[in-house]
Amino acid sequence: MSNILQELESEIASLKTSVTKSNVGVVREIGDGVAKIEGLSDVMLNEMIEFPGGLYGLALNLEETEVGVVLMGSGLNIKEGDEVRTTGRLLQVPVGRDMLGRTVDALGAPLDGKGEIKADAQYPVEKIAPGIIARQSVSVPVQTGIQAIDAMIPVGRGQRELIIGDRQTGKTTIAVDTIISQANQNRAAAEGKLKDHKPIYCIYVAIGQKLSNVARIIQTLENAGAMEYTTVVTEAASEPACKQYLAPYTGCAIGEWFMDQGEDVLIVFDDLSKHAVAYREMSLVLRRPSGREAYPGDVFYLHSRLLERSARLSEKEGGGSMTALPIVETQAGDVSAYIPTNVISITDGQIFLETDLFYQGIRPAISVGLSVSRVGSAAQTKAIKKVSGTTKLDLAQYRELQAFAQFGSDLDEKTKATLDRGARIVELFKQNQYSPIPLELQVSTLWAMQNGHFDDVAVEHVKDCQLKMEEFLSTRKDELMGKLRDEKAITDEIGAELKTAVEDFKNNYKSPTGE
Repeated sequence: MSNILQELESEIASLKTSVTKSNVGVVREIGDGVAKIEGLSDVMLNEMIEFPGGLYGLALNLEETEVGVVLMGSGLNIKEGDEVRTTGRLLQVPVGRDMLGRTVDALGAPLDGKGEIKADAQYPVEKIAPGIIARQSVSVPVQTGIQAIDAMIPVGRGQRELIIGDRQTGKTTIAVDTIISQANQNRAAAEGKLKDHKPIYCIYVAIGQKLSNVARIIQTLENAGAMEYTTVVTEAASEPACKQYLAPYTGCAIGEWFMDQGEDVLIVFDDLSKHAVAYREMSLVLRRPSGREAYPGDVFYLHSRLLERSARLSEKEGGGSMTALPIVETQAGDVSAYIPTNVISITDGQIFLETDLFYQGIRPAISVGLSVSRVGSAAQTKAIKKVSGTTKLDLAQYRELQAFAQFGSDLDEKTKATLDRGARIVELFKQNQYSPIPLELQVSTLWAMQNGHFDDVAVEHVKDCQLKMEEFLSTRKDELMGKLRDEKAITDEIGAELKTAVEDFKNNYKSPTGE
């Protein structure tokens, strides 16, 4: 009896499968990368639809009499009356360790000519974010190698920190610097120079960028030896809006595989303004009702469901993490525009880059007043926490007083001291692109500044003094730097050695003018 039942069940299952497979529709209308299809009664939202010639589409509009499908290609050969089929599966992309060092498109297909990618698994592009119970608090730092960020706006593993500013103010540079910094640390850990360091793998998602820009970034990562730890997902401005819309979700799926293996991942979305524009284009062509600034009503959900997938999982869930650095471009510094305010309310803080500072030569052009990390010093090591305590306040006071100081020459001693200290901090925080600074050198420099060792150096020579001090410490005081690297805290012994080392350097330092 049980055998007969089993046979019946398997027959019903095969019938169901054949019904699903034979769910066929007809193209009623096609244009602008969107097909309107009749007859797909069993279609699911976000299901892949197969068109003639091996082209696939994504079912996004489920209406009473028709289905709106966005094509994942040009669709020039598709015409009215063509038959299409449902596939019964949601969009999935290949994921795995083989993705490292590769450049792929929004469907996970290689673009770099280095051959096929051997996938460890297939992950769905859309996935529900981990729940609250599956997470743990953000408390392990991501060392960006950018002194101003590590000291004042720390980023932790599992955090979502927005990089925001006008075009050409150095937003991508901050993200690329952070990726290079991770690669440097991963290498140092592999060589045994860095203790207890869990490597961070990186994913850079380029949405609607010029291909020349993406090529330049890949070359920069290659030159810095960071590409072996990085995956680049790119959909250029010339690609269909559908593929630009999918790119960040694909990057996220690739990162989630690493997170599920208990690894740590850093993902950069460059940029979400272009992502929102691609989604708006798709929505308008699908005849969805437009809302504010013609963006569809669910544009907030577009980014929230993407960024919520960044998390630091609990030890029970494997302890992996995914840190997100979304980038948003503002128009004339307008942080209160629609997409910037949306993404600000989703993320755990923002790094705001000011055009005025950039053109004054203060690079990275970070605005101290508008930048914030909602994780704060929880994502800092003890050493950097100790030396950067009042730095942000000192710099904010300096910016405030600077405006008044230019009108009057009669300043009291306290105001003069605040201005002098602020000017020197600004100089210390200036940094060349693609040259991240290791933690131990950051701590040493900030310690020297906090203890007044730069006070007698002319402001215009502070940078020269800093660079020579870093060279002196890394070449002649390697043992002390090793202790700082391992301890990640300034003990009494390290403090005394640091004092001796800095004084030793200062006694022999000559400024460029020979003073």
